[in-house]
Amino acid sequence: MANITLLRRQNALALFQAYAERALAAGAPPKGLEQAFAASLQISPSMWSQIKSARPIGDKLARQIESHGGKPVGWLDEARAGAVAELPNAAERAFMELALAAWRASKSPARKALREQLRGIAGLATG
Repeated sequence: MANITLLRRQNALALFQAYAERALAAGAPPKGLEQAFAASLQISPSMWSQIKSARPIGDKLARQIESHGGKPVGWLDEARAGAVAELPNAAERAFMELALAAWRASKSPARKALREQLRGIAGLATG
């Protein structure tokens, strides 16, 4: 049996990842995504930050996240393929900060080129 604390954190991160991908695809700026996600779950940005790093998600909070995240009861407790494996390490965080800085410093054509280049490196379909 997998650790429920780890499962819930991984699934909450996967829920945020899906939220962020939808928001970015709709043209939302990256800045403020975490605060907007926390608000959509009716938790504080501070609570979301704690959840991402170390705070265990209790049963009541898990059900709240599922409810406001549009997931069925128990969704956070299930192991699934494609869940976020772990929090980013220092090198990964540094890369993400650099990528975000490049994104924010660019205009639309450069952003599209950056996105397409990263998709190509990751082996994802372009579009």
